[in-house]
Amino acid sequence: MISAKSKEEFLNGEVILIDKPLEWSSFQVVNKVRWLLKKQFHLKKIKVGHAGTLDPLATGLLILCVGKYTKRIEEFQAQDKEYTGTILLGATTPSYDAETEVNQTFPTDHINEELLTQTIKDFIGVIQQRPPVFSALKKDGKRLYEYARKGEEIDIPTREITIDEFEITRIALPEIDFRVVCSKGTYIRSLAHDFGQALKSGGYLTALRRTKIGNFNVENSMTIEEIDTYIRNIEE
Repeated sequence: MISAKSKEEFLNGEVILIDKPLEWSSFQVVNKVRWLLKKQFHLKKIKVGHAGTLDPLATGLLILCVGKYTKRIEEFQAQDKEYTGTILLGATTPSYDAETEVNQTFPTDHINEELLTQTIKDFIGVIQQRPPVFSALKKDGKRLYEYARKGEEIDIPTREITIDEFEITRIALPEIDFRVVCSKGTYIRSLAHDFGQALKSGGYLTALRRTKIGNFNVENSMTIEEIDTYIRNIEE
């Protein structure tokens, strides 16, 4: 995906597609690429930003904008996204994923393929979704996860999102794999939690991978090691 082969070309604007590794934060990826560019080109500063956060426990497509292309971040953020992942039914966690321990368990004996197929229809289209309390959204000047880690209960309003496609790709109860295409602002962790509730059970996310943002595909991305090698081999 990268076309820039000099310091000037990076400063004029570049989009870098990264396949974010597990347990890396989006901020760590940005810092790594910024550090590589500054070191290679002997720069005191260079603009690098990402167009849409991925949780540390998620992998997949992260768009980085460099130089003048940082002005395009909002444009990329607004595009639809595709994810694949795994939901474990029959339990919930406070974070809606595997970052926190299971806090409740529920029966799953009544869940079958027919119920899954019928329930999924309720999640396609324009729906209301409540973001997870373990998120970086702000309320009264504080990140929601700051309240959550202190055990403080807060009211989080729902917001309108759009689910264009939601399909189950593997059923191995209590696990199911899925693919979803959704609008900006969608929390897949909340989708997993709400889907579990709709099944009169529970559910939380155990794996997540972002595969597309608009026309950008993770298949065209670079690993951290590949972008490291690419930048180190550019002559100033």
